[in-house]
Amino acid sequence: MIRITPSKLLKIVFGVGLFVILCIGGFTYKHIQELSESTEEVNDTQTLRTELEHMVYNLKEAEVGHRGFLLTHDSLFLKPYHESRLKIDQNLKRLDTLIVKDKAQRENLNQLEQDIVKRFIIFNKSLNIATDDEILTKDILLLLHEGKIKMSRIRNDISVMLELENKLLHEQQKKNEEAIGITPLFLYSILILTLLLLLLAYAKINKDLMVLKKTNKDLKIFKTLTEQAEIVSKSGTWMWKIKDNTYHFSDNLYKLLGTEPQSFEPNLESIFKYVHEDDAEDLRQEISNMIKNEDLPFVTFRIVQPNGATKHLKAHAKLIDIGFEEKQLLGVAVDVTDEFDSFNLIQERNQELERNNKELSDFNYVASHDLQEPLRKIQTFISRLETNDGEQISEKGQFYISKIKSSSARMRMLIEDLLQYSRTNNADKDYVNTNINMLLEHAKHELSDSIESKGAIITNDNLPNLEVVAFQIQQLFINLISNSLKYSKEGIAPVINITHQEVRTNTVKDIEKSLFKYHHKISFKDNGIGFEQVYAKNIFELFNRLHGKTEYSGTGIGLAICKKIVENHNGVIVAEAEPNIGTTITIYLPFLK
Repeated sequence: MIRITPSKLLKIVFGVGLFVILCIGGFTYKHIQELSESTEEVNDTQTLRTELEHMVYNLKEAEVGHRGFLLTHDSLFLKPYHESRLKIDQNLKRLDTLIVKDKAQRENLNQLEQDIVKRFIIFNKSLNIATDDEILTKDILLLLHEGKIKMSRIRNDISVMLELENKLLHEQQKKNEEAIGITPLFLYSILILTLLLLLLAYAKINKDLMVLKKTNKDLKIFKTLTEQAEIVSKSGTWMWKIKDNTYHFSDNLYKLLGTEPQSFEPNLESIFKYVHEDDAEDLRQEISNMIKNEDLPFVTFRIVQPNGATKHLKAHAKLIDIGFEEKQLLGVAVDVTDEFDSFNLIQERNQELERNNKELSDFNYVASHDLQEPLRKIQTFISRLETNDGEQISEKGQFYISKIKSSSARMRMLIEDLLQYSRTNNADKDYVNTNINMLLEHAKHELSDSIESKGAIITNDNLPNLEVVAFQIQQLFINLISNSLKYSKEGIAPVINITHQEVRTNTVKDIEKSLFKYHHKISFKDNGIGFEQVYAKNIFELFNRLHGKTEYSGTGIGLAICKKIVENHNGVIVAEAEPNIGTTITIYLPFLK
């Protein structure tokens, strides 16, 4: 549970109060803005009404001028007619600027413009007829009647627009009245909430003051416990007040130095009197960085006590801000001499283990070669026996000889595979950025005779450059391709497809526990005899075979070598198969992206 301190509570209360004030200001601003917009809309409505009235007046003026010309044929009456026409165009432009967002009014304005255009077309037709003496007066009367109808439609258009503006104005006034009615209640509620927060803060602070005495008592108890903990853990604490540049050392820190508590003034120069001369320069550099950066990471150094004993200390410090522009660096120094002694012991044992491993490796190598020597002699003597006395040996004897040859050849293959497994297990891991495509080509070249004799088809994606032990990865490719060739179907050419893709670790079940975020996925898929999926893990175990020795050659070590190579590269190897369908062996090698 998170505990809120009094100072933090005060900050929260003042922050909330400030937020409330900002809310009130924002609400007031928004309210004033809404009223201002409402006033502007009212003004726009009034202006629009005025423009519509002016338009009606100008239409009437145009009609008067038109009729005067028809009655008198005096061109003087055409002047107010043309002036009214220009004024109506100006009225329409101003109305267009006033009506921007309202879709209904925009449609009404468009209809009004169309009716006005039609009205003036009728005006122009009647004027043309009036100048032609051959046109009958009846045609003029018809045009005047049609003009009257158009004028009525124009008045109706204007009436519709005025009615809609009045409706919008009424709705806006209703909204303003509602907003004005809610505002006092909202402001009053916010003020009540602010008052309650202040009262809550006052109650909390008063309660904390009552607890302060008890806290001081607990602090004294805690100090005593801390001193006891320092003795048990062989540690000491220190404090640097940055503003005053003063230090405070705990009693047990003096004891770690081999002196009596408070036997010298707590400062850096006093500490350096006890620091081992070989570590003094490095420690001074760390202290200099501490003063500059106000931080001390883990640093280890030796001290020499007055009795001549050498101790290893590990120090660390963390900056705290206690407020009022006062910062302190709190540090801990721990006696880690026992850890160093244990580490040195482990180092010695690791070196001894490495020596033993090297001796074991040398022994395995020599033993394997010594085992091959009698095998070579057996194979040589059997060969000579067949050459010199083959015809004199009975059929049963020849059968026994063939068994000896087969067993000795298998024994030699087994020894060579054991040597290969031993080298894979103990070889120096010299990781080099390598073109994996070249290693694959070398592997295919080494198996070229088998590939050609089987008529195998091998396809592969472009593989990436990786930090690997090159000869191990090449051996891995050789073993995997050789395995697919060995367990191919009788009479069917092997097809081996090698694919590559980058995958996120958390999307693949087989590697989801890996510490690496990304992996290269390289898959070897063939069309061979396959096997039951229940044996998928067994095939990577040493000497494990799913088929008899008479069915397929091999020692059961090849895939175990593959697993060891992949594990040397922090990877994972898995197999999926289906009888008579084929096998897919997938390698996951980690990388940083």
